[in-house]
Amino acid sequence: MARLSQARLAPLNKTFEERTPEELLRWAKELFGDRVAAISAMQQAGSVLCHMIARYKLDIPVLFVDTGVMFQETLDTRDRLASEYGLNIVTLQPELTMTQQTEKYGVLYLDVEGQKRCCHMRKVEPLLAITGKYDALIGSLRRSDGGKRGECPIVAVDPELNAVRLNPLAMVDDDALNGYIAEHKVIVNPLHAQGYSTISCNRCTTPVLPNEPKRAGRWRHLGPWSMYCGINPTDLDDATSQAVELPQELVDRVLGQKTDFAI
Repeated sequence: MARLSQARLAPLNKTFEERTPEELLRWAKELFGDRVAAISAMQQAGSVLCHMIARYKLDIPVLFVDTGVMFQETLDTRDRLASEYGLNIVTLQPELTMTQQTEKYGVLYLDVEGQKRCCHMRKVEPLLAITGKYDALIGSLRRSDGGKRGECPIVAVDPELNAVRLNPLAMVDDDALNGYIAEHKVIVNPLHAQGYSTISCNRCTTPVLPNEPKRAGRWRHLGPWSMYCGINPTDLDDATSQAVELPQELVDRVLGQKTDFAI
């Protein structure tokens, strides 16, 4: 096994700034083969990602974490994307239902620390349960989302999942995203048209006013101290010391190099 750090990905990230989302998706499929999957929360950018996977016939499965307290509109969007785009959408679920979790731990999402714990159990742990199945996960983070995502790398490492994260839409701004949706009539979550700029669990997501930040509707009841759920590692830690352990041959292919073991 070889160590792949975020710092070692810097040259690759610089090169990828010139690549299109299609090129980045094809790179991921060619490099990781059957050990790459996409992840979507069935929000606008995630729908575009799903459309691209279907459009380019990449045969990449899409992981969806159903926390058990999703809006029905979100579940309906998942089902439409699977049916109409012919996608293999794999639904992951937490170990406990929300009722079981509440009976065991109480209502966690009423304070900041409880929210972090709740998000970890209901969003992160379902992904951790499949650790080792994939070497790379493709997400839909965009820099135009602002906040910590304003500088999100195109390629990142996820130490907790021990996998590479690819964000092929990182450079796509709002105008380009909306243009793609209009041009291709992409299936999108209807909640976006009802004032929800970002969508997750029905317990902790509300619409936003036109002059509010995009993520103002997430954990509104907790104030500015809760902004991210933790399912995307670059939301939480921008340190370049983060690293994953992958086969040397795979690390070489990611970095476009050849390791000489001769002494």
